[in-house]
Amino acid sequence: MLGLKLPTDPRWVNIVEKNIDEILTDHAFCEQKAASTAISLIVNFPEYPELVTEMVALAREEMGHFKMVHDRILARGQTLGRYRRDDYVVELMKFFPKGGSRETKLVHRLLYAALIEARSCERFRLLSEQLKDPDLAEFYRKLMVSEAGHYTLFLKFARKYGNRAEVDQKWEDLLAYEAEIVKGLGNRETVHG
Repeated sequence: MLGLKLPTDPRWVNIVEKNIDEILTDHAFCEQKAASTAISLIVNFPEYPELVTEMVALAREEMGHFKMVHDRILARGQTLGRYRRDDYVVELMKFFPKGGSRETKLVHRLLYAALIEARSCERFRLLSEQLKDPDLAEFYRKLMVSEAGHYTLFLKFARKYGNRAEVDQKWEDLLAYEAEIVKGLGNRETVHG
């Protein structure tokens, strides 16, 4: 369903399991960045009322997820920890050239967001199926369902606001590029690393 060209190595869960506190901190910041992305789309593309309406709801949902993850961090006797750079996203954002029309910029941002959500969904599925802690596994199963909805939402909007054939080709090209990025990842206890 997600269309990812390269699945995450299932051994990534073993790395995560050894340091749950690290994955939770990274996950919390991923949720915060997802909320920020939704807000940024509202600020930069206010002329799309349907997009604005959906992004308001998404920003609320993502901040709700942030709170859920933060609550788990606190329940484990930890603190949030410091922000860390997401190398996956940094590399991904190099794919599309800078510039272009407003519509092109919007489509590119929506495609990036769709792919980040798709990869998060795939990683959360692995956590839900393989974590030994049943409560945490169930937590990630529920979030996996949300991420799948976000992925389809962003892709739907990209196809709505761009030429469908061009958007679908860009999506396929981005998926292939992302597979090359993922080959070098999966060895750290981060959502995308």
